[in-house]
Amino acid sequence: MSAAEDGTADFGFERVSLAEKQGRVDDVFRSVAKRYDLMNDLMSGGLHRAWKSHLIGMLRPGRNRPFRHLDVAGGTGDIAFRVLEAGGPDTDVTVLDINEAMLRVGQERAGTRFSGQIEFVTGNAESLPLPSNTFDAYTIAFGIRNVPRIDVALKEAFRVLKPGGRFLCLEFSRVDLPILEKIYDAYSFHVIPRIGARVAGDKESYKYLVESIRKFPSPGRFAAMIEEAGFSRVTHRVLSGGIVAIHSGWKVA
Repeated sequence: MSAAEDGTADFGFERVSLAEKQGRVDDVFRSVAKRYDLMNDLMSGGLHRAWKSHLIGMLRPGRNRPFRHLDVAGGTGDIAFRVLEAGGPDTDVTVLDINEAMLRVGQERAGTRFSGQIEFVTGNAESLPLPSNTFDAYTIAFGIRNVPRIDVALKEAFRVLKPGGRFLCLEFSRVDLPILEKIYDAYSFHVIPRIGARVAGDKESYKYLVESIRKFPSPGRFAAMIEEAGFSRVTHRVLSGGIVAIHSGWKVA
């Protein structure tokens, strides 16, 4: 059952109200914000860097033309900095996140780099405080599964993109190799929460993050949701044996 049908959503393996999910997700990221990027390195063995580089390779921000980019749920700036490094002097990135603690980390990391090319905005993916038909591209990396109403967020992504704009989502997926799946499950449920407890001082938040991956729609179902939001030429590319997938869609009109 989707969030829109009964006013509830998955919070890990629990079913909670939409408002409760949003509040609890906020608490999770408030708790882990300062160690978020370090934990990504530790949990993935550094693989998240390769996955994000693959995402930027698909995006290909223009180096010789204006390029307006929106990165949603990207508070620490990891994707935004990569977009700016790959783009040219007329590349501008808006980083939007609902969690101010994550945004503060991003602002601190940015410092005076990319002066005038990056903006940090507090906002909800389900109701973007941004005008329609504004951005050349929209990315969201490891964030959409935390949104209470994914279908609403996808429609908002479609709204703010210009005709010809591209939607790209990097998200955990379904491991498709039986042996790898067993190893991955053991690592996810037993090792990651322990790393979270030791490094971030928060075992429960990382337990939720692992559970949220298992509740996220299959690649085929998520592709259908992207199409239902209005996108065309929808595809997905599986990486690392299905641990993650990059989903792509275009706003044709």
